[in-house]
Amino acid sequence: MVGPSDIFAASILIVDDQDANVLLLENLLARAGYTSVTATRDPLEVCALHRTHHYGLIMLDLRMPGMDGFKVMEDLKKIEPDGYLPVLVITAEPDHKLRALAAGARDFISKPFDLAEVLARVHNMLEVRLLHLETKNLYDKLVAEHQRLIDLSALPGAMVGVVKDEQAAMPWYQSLWLRHRWLQLNLIMAFIAAAVVGLFQETIDRLLILTMFLPVLAGQSGNTGSQALAITLRGVFLGELELGKQKALVMKEALLGLLNGALVGAVAAICMYVVAVVKHLPNAFMLSVVVFLAMIGSCVISGACGAVMPLVLKKLGADPVIASSIFLTTATNVASMGLLLGLAALLVK
Repeated sequence: MVGPSDIFAASILIVDDQDANVLLLENLLARAGYTSVTATRDPLEVCALHRTHHYGLIMLDLRMPGMDGFKVMEDLKKIEPDGYLPVLVITAEPDHKLRALAAGARDFISKPFDLAEVLARVHNMLEVRLLHLETKNLYDKLVAEHQRLIDLSALPGAMVGVVKDEQAAMPWYQSLWLRHRWLQLNLIMAFIAAAVVGLFQETIDRLLILTMFLPVLAGQSGNTGSQALAITLRGVFLGELELGKQKALVMKEALLGLLNGALVGAVAAICMYVVAVVKHLPNAFMLSVVVFLAMIGSCVISGACGAVMPLVLKKLGADPVIASSIFLTTATNVASMGLLLGLAALLVK
């Protein structure tokens, strides 16, 4: 809210070719407590001064040599983006009052000056001007926030290769071009994950029960990474992640992956133990340990990757929204499958 201190600190420009009027108004305003009062006797300087200082109030005489106050107001309209002129006209001619108001002036004072009236009108004009600016700033913030919400609403589609520029009415061949390239990249990443499984074909043949838990680990670690990815993308989009905060976020998501992985891994390990016992497998306990450790490791890796991936892609100049999910899926699949099969190959004989 606008308070008295804001009003008395507001900048005021006095424009009058008469030295006596300028000195009188300067002294009057200074004694009243206004701390930012300047003056010019040249109307040709007004627009340049206002463009630089953005005055809260311009006290403008209408009758001046070279350029009258009406011409000054015409030029001020060209540099005021919303057309609001913070002008208090000074005139000794009653007929000029209505013309000045029609030209954009907000109020007027008459010559000879009534000092009490001058102070009252200056105070009221500044209060209205500051409230106008405050309202405009609030409106601009609301518009910017609305745009951020629109952009955020496009994130789910962008994360699967639907770019925000694609519209429902777009021709099919344009949509095909915008989407298919990301599907090809996703296919390549899927082959990488499949290659990891192929490396442990002998272990799978020996411990076929592990195939039951491959999608479990991939799903849980994928969800962990997606949560971290969503938080990081939101921070990147809103500009909340400075360098120090980036490192802290990665550490936080890795810790959350460790804790969530341990809790979920304990349940998964119990399920593995029960299934192995029912199937009369000799290494039921060790299989449950493998599932527990693999779940923890894959959740830690996926949480850290979910936080790191958008930051790395942004630094490389790529769009973190569109590309992050593809690389994250590959990382989580490789981590979950590789850890489960690799630990089984090492620990279960």
